[in-house]
Amino acid sequence: MNKRLSIFFSMLLVLSMFLAACSGGGDNADGGEKGGDDGGKSDVPQELRVNINTEPPSLNPGLAQDSTSGTVLRNVLEGLTRINQDGKPENAMAEDIKVSEDGKTYTFTIRDAKWSNEDPVTAKDFEYAWKWALDPANNSTYAYQLYYIEGAEAFNTGKGEKDAVGVKAIDDKTLEVKLVNPTPYFEELTAFYTYLPVNSKIAEANPEWATDAGENFTTNGPFHMVEWSHSDKIVLEKSKTYWDAETVKLDSIEMVMINDPNTELSMFDNGELDWAGAPTGALPTDAMQALKDEGRLVTQPIAGIYNYKFNTTVEPFNNVNIRKAFAHAINRQELIDNILQGEQLPAMAIVPPSMFEENEKGYFPDNDVEKAKEYLQKGLEELGLKDASELPAVTLSYNTSEAHQKIAQAVQDMWKQNLGVEVTLDNSEWNVYLDKLDQMDYQVARLGWLGDFNDAINFLEMYRDADGGNNNTGWESKEFQDLLAKSATETDPEARQQLLKDAEAIFMEDMPVAPIYFYTNNWVQAENLKDVAVSGLGDVQYKWAHFE
Repeated sequence: MNKRLSIFFSMLLVLSMFLAACSGGGDNADGGEKGGDDGGKSDVPQELRVNINTEPPSLNPGLAQDSTSGTVLRNVLEGLTRINQDGKPENAMAEDIKVSEDGKTYTFTIRDAKWSNEDPVTAKDFEYAWKWALDPANNSTYAYQLYYIEGAEAFNTGKGEKDAVGVKAIDDKTLEVKLVNPTPYFEELTAFYTYLPVNSKIAEANPEWATDAGENFTTNGPFHMVEWSHSDKIVLEKSKTYWDAETVKLDSIEMVMINDPNTELSMFDNGELDWAGAPTGALPTDAMQALKDEGRLVTQPIAGIYNYKFNTTVEPFNNVNIRKAFAHAINRQELIDNILQGEQLPAMAIVPPSMFEENEKGYFPDNDVEKAKEYLQKGLEELGLKDASELPAVTLSYNTSEAHQKIAQAVQDMWKQNLGVEVTLDNSEWNVYLDKLDQMDYQVARLGWLGDFNDAINFLEMYRDADGGNNNTGWESKEFQDLLAKSATETDPEARQQLLKDAEAIFMEDMPVAPIYFYTNNWVQAENLKDVAVSGLGDVQYKWAHFE
């Protein structure tokens, strides 16, 4: 989520989003039967209460770029596929999927399904949604996730026509998608929120359909949004029109927006929340050890990274050696041990170890202060400066949260002690923060990225183009671009993996981003809450959740 930025973006221990990567509506629904594991009646209320930290920046899947928005969208809308409880894509709105021999043409048969206003879900709803996201007039940050489709990039960059995009509703039940290259993980991609459908009849008639709960926010997923009290809470109810409603046991989900981890944990302990912490909220860092000692803390490694991005278009971070100096002068393990305390892994690479095993070690030692000083001296000489005091003023930006603030303060001290650089801290609320990054109005800025799908390309492709939707660094490399392009056509898995590793090596040599740590999810939950699906990519689904 872009800044799955993710969201994650404004989470504390999971600290997210996005973009973003990997970068925080309503249908008619009713409460279904209250069921336990066996689907029968239960006296236990099937009413889930969670914290999502902040207002979702957008609940239009074509504009969503963060994990908060993604959390809501995954539970109210459904794509051609859905990631199941085992982390694998399974048929969802697509009843059948046929793939051509060359792996480049997909034919999806849309199942009999309805939107929450009783409109049928059609192939046109997918074609409309995808082409809307690609339309350059709509400024979709995540449009590049659709570039696997023939003609998509050309249309999005103003070099091609909408009609040349390789997605076509053959009829109401048949969607044909033509890809540029064979893409083994395409069925996983079609579960991602940029690929979700929208009710084309509603969207064409009401451009602002996704800005509030109500009759225009029609949904086709397990839940329907019945209330959106902005900056306060979102309320979902079980959808009466969902094709697989028998599987859904929860009657309602209340998603409050509390950006204070101490309040969140207190509400959980007082029985006002059924879940506290990641992936939608955050736990107070000071409580982590006690929660571990009590045996209440759940910790799960995920494919996500916490970064400090450099704006490579402004001084002094237009100098690669200055960027390397700042990256090397951070003690990541100290941040984890003293602040985060969630078993995170220091990151000295950009792709998580779950994808590149050697990245447990990475490209450089953690806290290499001597090397940092060498890079600083080289950078100062290249900039014609005598010492660090002559550097332009440096500001470190972060979105409002307890953990982001503590990390920023610690890094501020490290850069002062190790490099002799004075750093000013700047924080903003989530929506404002994302706008600042998109406008390149920063020098150094924190951002989390959670994998959108389980492949290393997802952690690299956002940096392909300087003006790419989730890049936000101004960095670009022709050699890096060429390697990514070769990987797209390489059919041998090992050779493709090596091309991606070579691309990562170029990225790390130029250091447009200082990786800080690889995420874990940390949370506590009600003992009788079962089958909440938290994936290895850090997202959450409540389709199967229930109380015993």
